[in-house]
Amino acid sequence: MNRSALFWFRRDLRLAGNPALSAALAAGKRVVPVYIHAPEAEADWVPGAASRWWLHRSLSALDGELRARGSRLIVRHGPAQQALDRLIAETAADAVYWNRLYEPAILARDGDLEQALQQAGIEVHHHNAALLFEPWTLATRSGAPYRVFTPYWKACLRLGLPETIAPAPQRLPSVANDLESLPLDSLQLEPRFPWDAGLQAAWVPGEQGAQARLQAFLAEAAIDYAENRDRPDRAGTSRLSPHLHFGEIGPHQVVAAIHRTLGDVGPRSTAGAEAYLRELGWREFAHHLLFHFPHTADRALDERFDDFPWASDFSDELTAWQRGQTGIPLVDAGMRELWQTGWMHNRARMIAASFLTKNLLVPWQQGARWFWDTLVDADLANNTLGWQWTAGCGADAAPYFRIFNPVLQGERFDPDGLYIERWVPELAGLPPQHRHAPWKAPQAVLDASGIRLGRDYPQPIVDLKTSRQRALDRFARIRR
Repeated sequence: MNRSALFWFRRDLRLAGNPALSAALAAGKRVVPVYIHAPEAEADWVPGAASRWWLHRSLSALDGELRARGSRLIVRHGPAQQALDRLIAETAADAVYWNRLYEPAILARDGDLEQALQQAGIEVHHHNAALLFEPWTLATRSGAPYRVFTPYWKACLRLGLPETIAPAPQRLPSVANDLESLPLDSLQLEPRFPWDAGLQAAWVPGEQGAQARLQAFLAEAAIDYAENRDRPDRAGTSRLSPHLHFGEIGPHQVVAAIHRTLGDVGPRSTAGAEAYLRELGWREFAHHLLFHFPHTADRALDERFDDFPWASDFSDELTAWQRGQTGIPLVDAGMRELWQTGWMHNRARMIAASFLTKNLLVPWQQGARWFWDTLVDADLANNTLGWQWTAGCGADAAPYFRIFNPVLQGERFDPDGLYIERWVPELAGLPPQHRHAPWKAPQAVLDASGIRLGRDYPQPIVDLKTSRQRALDRFARIRR
């Protein structure tokens, strides 16, 4: 009689394009799908509230997909070592399969776990389901990790972007009825108070939701992606980031779909394909950096920033930023979109992050922590890269003198003020040309719109020009 094997779902919550699952099934063993809830393994970066919300629904969707194929998901609490030991004993398993993760704490845990299982005589098989190129597969000519994106991405393209995808299995081995599985509610992932209506309206977690999102992007926005990706007033992005983070879809699948749909259509579609695949490249680069520089989740890669003179008393400014009450409309629009939907357009992310770290001089770690708790696509590698890039302290970072002007950015990328109108409705009555800087609007225009600054919408909490110069002066100190 064939023995059993455990397939350990982690952040690979899909059946198609899942290499470790395919390997487990190909081995001819009775595969038992398990999920072990062990947030303590992620050390200081336990998933935030929005991520937990998504995870609950993604696990529920996964269990439904498994049941439709004759199996079911076995849910257990961690720590992982104890949970796996118990499951091995209960199922007579002689092998464990999983797909690799790359965060520093998880890598350390998995290394110890693999050694302990092998010493106990259990086979361990792990595969890559999350990345096109694992962090250790690319290096500069000197053998060092890449620290600049463009040569990194050129090296990826020289290797060729992989597209091999195993289809989802049609049937799966049944799981013994007496094998205990905890109810999802016992993981306490859902909010205690009903703050999630906006998330429910915006997202469909799960593998089917990911595929639907991909198809919608290909049909509606991919051709014009290069032109529209920076426009928060348009539905020009894929919004696949949370699905990619939880592994409901893999980058191989996205690459294959992009090439299949856009590869040979024409110049515009080629530009859209290249621009979108480049964004996948930034995701890869983020994992490359975090793997080689694991301290950067909390500390700047550029060591000069260890002594940067950040503001010391910033609680009021940070709170105003978190609540979308800074008096700077484009910043506030982004922060309110985040609070309502668990997601923010990337252009708005850059502008909001620049405002926090440069105009307000709040340490970038404060912003990273807020995004970590509120984003449904919160990903340690991407979050770290994004914040260090904007603050100017990471690899391939924005120059220290690049301080986004949210008014000019709004006029360029939200020219009709539609993004402001949606997320800062207090200003919807203003003519579009005044929505990005209402404090500059003539009093007669404010009166005609029924808006009084300081009552209906805040005055700016900081002067953009003065705060920009203050930041430049402080950045100049550490550059010297």
